[in-house]
Amino acid sequence: MVTETSYLLIGALASQANTTKDTVRHYDQLGLLKSRKRQAGSRFYTEFHPDCIERIELIKGAQAVGFTLTEIKNSLNDYYDGQLDLDWQINAVRQKLTQIREQQTNINLMVEMLNQRLETLERMKKNNNDLTPVLKLDY
Repeated sequence: MVTETSYLLIGALASQANTTKDTVRHYDQLGLLKSRKRQAGSRFYTEFHPDCIERIELIKGAQAVGFTLTEIKNSLNDYYDGQLDLDWQINAVRQKLTQIREQQTNINLMVEMLNQRLETLERMKKNNNDLTPVLKLDY
């Protein structure tokens, strides 16, 4: 006996996936979700496969560690089809880790530069209590 899958309307999917309808629409427009159109009277509704809840969770998890939607889109269907090579996945994660470490280095430099500037400004204030704008920056 074949059972009919109960597809979800956008509000139900957004609620169950703890996201917004705008996010669901955006992911659907990018081709990240499985949806179908259904006509009811003169209106058309987009219905989503229940697996989209898990897909959204996976997408949000990948975004949380720095992957872009484009990067996710390029491999998501292969992942679900079991066609995503393990070596490819390892390489993608290594590349992303390298990229994030470079960003971390740049952020650490910015923090150091801002700390130095703050120390200079606080020292200036303490020495002469003068808040006259200073044009020369220490960095």
